[in-house]
Amino acid sequence: MALQPEHEVKEAKKNPESGAGSSPRRFTWEEIGLRTGRGHPQQERWLVIDRKVYDISQFYRRHPGGAQVISHFAGQDATEAFVAFHVNHALVRKYMSSLLIGELAPDEISMKPSKNILLVEDFRDLRATVERMGLLNPNGLFFFLNFLQILLLEAASWITLWYFGTSLVPFLISAVLLTTSLSQAGYLQHDLGHFSVFSKPKWNHVVQKFVIGQLLGLPASWWNLRHAQHHAKTNCFLKDPDLNMHPWFTLGKVLSVELGMKKKFMPYNHQHKYYFVTLPPFLFPVYFQYFPLHKTIQRRDWADLAWMLSFYIRFFLTYEPLLGVKSLLGFYLLIRVLESIWLVWVTQMNHIPMNIDYDKNLDWFSTQLQATCNVDQSLFNDWFTGHLNFHIEHHLFPTMPRHNYWKVAPLVKSLCAKHSIEYHCKPLLTGFADIVHSLKDSGELWLDAYLHK
Repeated sequence: MALQPEHEVKEAKKNPESGAGSSPRRFTWEEIGLRTGRGHPQQERWLVIDRKVYDISQFYRRHPGGAQVISHFAGQDATEAFVAFHVNHALVRKYMSSLLIGELAPDEISMKPSKNILLVEDFRDLRATVERMGLLNPNGLFFFLNFLQILLLEAASWITLWYFGTSLVPFLISAVLLTTSLSQAGYLQHDLGHFSVFSKPKWNHVVQKFVIGQLLGLPASWWNLRHAQHHAKTNCFLKDPDLNMHPWFTLGKVLSVELGMKKKFMPYNHQHKYYFVTLPPFLFPVYFQYFPLHKTIQRRDWADLAWMLSFYIRFFLTYEPLLGVKSLLGFYLLIRVLESIWLVWVTQMNHIPMNIDYDKNLDWFSTQLQATCNVDQSLFNDWFTGHLNFHIEHHLFPTMPRHNYWKVAPLVKSLCAKHSIEYHCKPLLTGFADIVHSLKDSGELWLDAYLHK
């Protein structure tokens, strides 16, 4: 089908219901695929939700979830992502009406040819089943006990120093207790950021600012904007910010070969060795100390900045009388290093060993299954990883409360079996080891391309 003339497209944007018989304007995938914000003369951005075509060219900068995450779907079908991310679909659609410019032409399939339509339909049926089973409804008692655990661990950390003194053994025990509290608080703020603790998004927003700001010293807005992109385009270069490890690391087959062919030099063939003494111990005490603060000030997000400062003020007032300034600085550095080691290993085991590539515009189910893996269930694994051992289920249903992952997992496995898709699940230590193996493989691919191509 030929492209519509430019003047007809502009008219469609002004009046999506215009045309013969007041029928909506019709667009082809070819036309929509050109509106990605890159290369088109007007730098337009269009996307499709349930066969409706929306022009987000002016709106994307005001998108509450961030400009990048919605822009990542420009020129594509965003239906599955829209359903996955938004809690109140009817309310959001109401505000989207002003962006509507038409719909797909009748002879256009609902999704691009690269997508498995039968799989998409089956996943939508699974989503409907999940909603009927009430698996998107949070259990208040579960999250209350989780929050209580965090407070008790921090209290135990302070009491240990107060009662037993600040010699080496109580100092280390107190650091481990506080690190555990911080790590569990990290998991809880993650739940809140996904709207999975309270049924109303507003309460998730409010409590998340307290948990991540007061208990962790990080800004909620920065984390939400970054994490939403990770979920939207998991393991996609240029779209998933969690892959921004260049130039220190090269990830996956594609980028490793590209860097080698371009003669980009770093000792990547040794990255599986220097990983141990770089990313895990230093991500939180170095990168997370500077970059979130810089971004918060840059955006002039004074509310988040106030919450961050409240953490440091409370930490100083609580522990300085017991430790003194010099020991307090050492104590703070130790807990941040331990927290970083804990959370980096847990969060990277689910993605680094999996497929990493540029955005291929696959369906939601295929995208997440290729880029995500699970770790075996156990009481310890559930607690230690904040239920991120069920990472496949978490990525398929990001607003689902984590206490329900185990219930939907058998349904996801069945859908994988039906469509011959591998469901990756492994022991915890194997998950950690696969990070190192993956880095080693990527480094060898880089070296081979660097030397021979």
